Amino acid sequence: MPNNISPQYDLLDETLNAYRAADRPVNNQYLYNAVAQRAHLTDEITQNCQPIGKSGSQRNVYHRQLRWHQQTLRDMGMLKRIPGKRGVWELTDKAKRGLHPIRRPLSLVAFSTDLGVACWGYSQDVFGQWPSNEPIMLALTSPPYPLASSRRYGNPSASEMVGFILDILAPIVERMAPEASLILNLSEDIFLPQLPARSTYLERVIIALEDQLGLSLMDRIPWVNRSKPPGPLRYASITRQQLNVSWEPILWFARDPKRCKADNRRVLTPHSERQQRLIDQGGEKRTAVYGDGAYRLSPGAYANPTAGAIPKNTLEFGHSCAVGRKHRKLCQQHGLPTHGAGMPYRLPEFFIKFLTEEGDLVADSCGGRLMTARAAQSLNRAWVTTECMAEYIAGGSLLFEEEKGFARSAAFEALLHSVA
Repeated sequence: MPNNISPQYDLLDETLNAYRAADRPVNNQYLYNAVAQRAHLTDEITQNCQPIGKSGSQRNVYHRQLRWHQQTLRDMGMLKRIPGKRGVWELTDKAKRGLHPIRRPLSLVAFSTDLGVACWGYSQDVFGQWPSNEPIMLALTSPPYPLASSRRYGNPSASEMVGFILDILAPIVERMAPEASLILNLSEDIFLPQLPARSTYLERVIIALEDQLGLSLMDRIPWVNRSKPPGPLRYASITRQQLNVSWEPILWFARDPKRCKADNRRVLTPHSERQQRLIDQGGEKRTAVYGDGAYRLSPGAYANPTAGAIPKNTLEFGHSCAVGRKHRKLCQQHGLPTHGAGMPYRLPEFFIKFLTEEGDLVADSCGGRLMTARAAQSLNRAWVTTECMAEYIAGGSLLFEEEKGFARSAAFEALLHSVA
């Protein structure tokens, strides 16, 4: 049996599947054993203890990780604790029902607003029929990551990722305006089997999008998320050959770099107090030379008032956000599952502002919680999104019920009642 463990977050689904296989309330010891068997984990991993917290007390890292996932699944409405029994949990009724993907090549309008439409269907089938007279100005999506242990909604392997990305994006790229951009949120933390070395699937995706779809890479923008769970567990906490992960790559492509509609004046940030004082006092008072003359500082430099500072090409915020918490609460109230890989609202909000103007069309081929659509609606952009799982698009629709023109299709309403 392989003695490696996938990056930590992969075990979220193994935890859920262990409860599914039991189909009854089980205690934590059962969970530890079941996940270890399902993921082929060795005693070296399951019995490893490390000093935790300020006290430095020895704690089992593997047990602590699974209890972390228990809390995540509880917050998603998938697990519930048995009252009066310590460490005993079971699946909620919602988790037992599972997900309902649409059958290809069918697609169905799930709901719409005055600005956009959400379709229950696959990207290839919806955007393959999208009218050419409605050009897409921004395609912004976070496809399923090529995890070693698949999430509930499924995902391609690292070796399949290039073909998968090309398949879902080709019809969108064909309908992008010359000034349009593509934003892809992918994962850096995909490892080679049984090795602490990362896959180079990202590099292959970049080259394929350039060679086969004619896109140009504008930038690789790190999304730094310091609230990510610790991992990869084996290589960071046990063999100590890796560092804990804290960022994900955002790949930005343009259809035509010279005509790209990006404008950093739409995303300026407030000046720091020091910079504002410098402007207010009329700029620099000194003369200096740096870097063998490459950089020169003269009196009066930085004196011109500006509307704000140009952002660095690094985004830093966590995955938790107010819109995401509202989505989870609404899904729990309606007995719907929440998506396990939620994109925070601030991510699509930033790129929609940066790369589009009001009235432009924003597209998302992998809707998930519909966060791209939600940001586009709030920013007065037209939008279209596809999602193949009925429960996810139903949960996302709850974020739009108060919007002008909101309406669910009768066919989608009937389908939801039939699977409830």
